[in-house]
Amino acid sequence: MILEIAQLQIKLGQAQAFEAAFDTAQHIIAAMSGYLGHELQKCIEQDHHYMLLVKWRSVEDHQIGFRQSAQYQEWRKLLHHFYDPFPTVLHYEALAPR
Repeated sequence: MILEIAQLQIKLGQAQAFEAAFDTAQHIIAAMSGYLGHELQKCIEQDHHYMLLVKWRSVEDHQIGFRQSAQYQEWRKLLHHFYDPFPTVLHYEALAPR
């Protein structure tokens, strides 16, 4: 299992609109092959900061299966205009517990 972590900074004043758009977009990612689950966390101290955590079977399921799909274009259309700056996305694998 791979954990994708994306730190999202939303344009000021756009948090509510982002959350509404994400409510739609999450159904897109949840239908992808290799998807295992996700969480969207909202920062307590800065209400325009979010952390998206997505569990994938493999990095390829995310990077190729999702990002190179037609569904990703819809995801992009729904969400990418909210980000400032564009998020860094990294993938992690568990080391402990084993």
